Amino acid sequence: MNYLSKSENRIAEIPTIKIRPNKTQPRRIFEEDKLRDLAKSIEENGILQPLTVRKVSQSEYEIIAGERRLRAAVIAGYTRVPCIIIKCNDRESAVLALIENLQRRDLGIFEEARGISRLIRRYGLTQEQAAVKLGKSQSSIANKLRLLNLTYDEQDWIVQAGLSERHARALLRIYDQELRKEALSKIIADNLNVAQSEELIENLLCNSGENEKKGTRKIIIRDIRIFINTINKAVLTMKEAGIDAVYDKKDSGDYLEYTVKIPKPRVEKPA
Repeated sequence: MNYLSKSENRIAEIPTIKIRPNKTQPRRIFEEDKLRDLAKSIEENGILQPLTVRKVSQSEYEIIAGERRLRAAVIAGYTRVPCIIIKCNDRESAVLALIENLQRRDLGIFEEARGISRLIRRYGLTQEQAAVKLGKSQSSIANKLRLLNLTYDEQDWIVQAGLSERHARALLRIYDQELRKEALSKIIADNLNVAQSEELIENLLCNSGENEKKGTRKIIIRDIRIFINTINKAVLTMKEAGIDAVYDKKDSGDYLEYTVKIPKPRVEKPA
């Protein structure tokens, strides 16, 4: 990616009619009330940050960053907007458009996931390559892509209810769509926070006794309390047998860590 030649390396006033949206723009929702607020600000103060565009033909430019500003400027009655023109190919344009939105941190969780997915599919990137380009870890990219396993209806409910990414990721533990919808409806109706939602999902999975994944049925015990009780019982049984076993529990937030210490039997040395 490069700026144009020195003579062209400047802010240019470009007619709005000659600027087209970026076809790889990850943002799909532009809230009208926020656009009107931005339009009022532009009316009062002008466009403080130029748009970034690339030239795609003799008379047409494509937005790389600043579609909200363009839309708001049109509402404010602007027919020309200040732009910085750069040279880049399709892939670079897609990456820059996504990065610009990610850096603003106001992309919806599913807009972000779909933007990453399109970038990977369109340009044949691996998750590792996408992570490097977007400045994220590979595990973060993988977790965001997993959100797309939720149905479009479920995604819409989550967005409309203002639920977080952690809510969405918790729901992914449920493979059965009917059970997942039941959980989502309950979370929204009762306005459950993340911890409450995770507890609800845990109970639903425990009570259902099964999950469907890839067409197979498996009986799965999801309640970790059963396994914790097993550890406690094992230690207690050893103590009752005269073995001085002890355990320590640490809660790191994401997981519980149990350390069990069992003394070795003493070996009598020959006299």
